[in-house]
Amino acid sequence: MSVRQSLLAILDRGACYGSQLRAEYERRTGARVNVGQVYTTLERLERDGLVEGAGVDDEARVLWRPTAAGRDAAREWLSTASLAEGRDEVALKIALAVTLPGADVDGILSVQRRAVQHALASTAGEEGDAVSLAIVHAARRARLEADLRWLDEVERIVADVSPFGLSEERPRRGRPARSAV
Repeated sequence: MSVRQSLLAILDRGACYGSQLRAEYERRTGARVNVGQVYTTLERLERDGLVEGAGVDDEARVLWRPTAAGRDAAREWLSTASLAEGRDEVALKIALAVTLPGADVDGILSVQRRAVQHALASTAGEEGDAVSLAIVHAARRARLEADLRWLDEVERIVADVSPFGLSEERPRRGRPARSAV
């Protein structure tokens, strides 16, 4: 989840200072964020014209509010689908291991399965005190259950795969050797 967009969405509810934004983010998502990241993000949002200073509160803390462009960006983000895309480090690690001679693919899959099962067991009884936390916990459980099904599928896929050596085909470009000085 984008911390940047989340902070904008929270600010759309009203002006906040940095530590208040951090607390609101954690309260609403159950995810932790470093307060330094919040302040760095606010500075970038200001640079990009999405937030602006809104004065100070009665304890001299700087308040932030979204600009019109910031409100539009937050609302657009909330109304746009978010798909889990990009690099999947676990899938890449397993795909690589399958091709490497001597790699213990069964061991790698076993370690991954135990980690997922442990994480799933630790979600038992996770209940949030707010509907937003219940949603986050339900999503985590569903993803972990999907991970177990995916590991079953990976075991079927790799059952008859053989590792292989380096390709004899060489790319045309490469970094030249440094000359000895």
